[in-house]
Amino acid sequence: MEKTVKAVVIDDEELAQKVVVKYLAAHPEIEVVAVCENGFNGLKAIQELKPQLVFLDIQMPKIDGFELLELLEEKPVIIFSTAHDEYAIKAFEYSAADYLLKPYSQQRFSEAVNRALQRLSADQATTGQDSLSQITEAADRLPHTLHRIVVKEGAQVHVIPVQDIIWIAAADDYVEIHTPTRRYLKQKPMNYFGQHLPEEQFVRVHRSAIVAVAQIKKIEPDTKDTWSLTLKDGREISVSRSGMKTLKEKLRF
Repeated sequence: MEKTVKAVVIDDEELAQKVVVKYLAAHPEIEVVAVCENGFNGLKAIQELKPQLVFLDIQMPKIDGFELLELLEEKPVIIFSTAHDEYAIKAFEYSAADYLLKPYSQQRFSEAVNRALQRLSADQATTGQDSLSQITEAADRLPHTLHRIVVKEGAQVHVIPVQDIIWIAAADDYVEIHTPTRRYLKQKPMNYFGQHLPEEQFVRVHRSAIVAVAQIKKIEPDTKDTWSLTLKDGREISVSRSGMKTLKEKLRF
C-alpha cells in the first residue's frame, strides 16, 4: 500500500461531504483528492484520479451508488456512507470494506477507515477488484425495481428511463436494449432484468427476449407450442410456451 491513500467522497448532501472530510482529519495517511456531489462527477473523478478508497452514498440523483459501481473500471475499496435501511446493507456487508449508516460517530467512522486500510494493505489490487465484483453481485440480488438503466460507452454514460425501452434481447454475456432511437449493449444477464423491471410494464416472452407490454401489437400462433408477437415498430419476436402463459395471465385473454 502506498504511504498516502487517495480517497474520493461521493455524496449529494453537502453536510454529509463535510462530515467525511472532517472525520478524515484524524487519518493523515488518507488524502481527499475529490469531493463529488453526484455519480457522474464521481465516476469522472475515479477515472482521472484513480483513488484507492471511495466513500460512496447510495441514494443520489442522476445515477445512484449502485449504478456508479456498474460503470467503474478502476477497482477502489468501497465504504458506503448512506441513510439506506440497514436490512439491505446486510446483503452486501461481507463485500464492501464497511458501511456507515447515517448519522454515524467519529469512532464508527474510524473503525470503517481502519478496516478499509487493512484490506488495502492485504492486497490492494486483487482485493479491490474482487470486492467490487462481490458488491455489484450482492447489490443485484437486493429486491428493487428498475426505473432507469445506465450504460457506459467509452467516456459517455447514457441513462435510459425504463419507459423508453421497447424490448430487450439476450446477446451472449450482454443484453441489447432497444429504444425508439437506438440500441444499447449492457453486460448484465437477462435474469437480472426479468427480476427487476416493473412487472406491470414488461413481460419475458422467451428466455432471450423481454418486451414492453404497451409495445405489443399482435400475437399469432406459429406451431402447436410456439407463437410470435409483433411489436408496434414491426419487430417480430418468438414466444415460448411459458412466455405465452405469462402473456395470457398479464393480458387476461
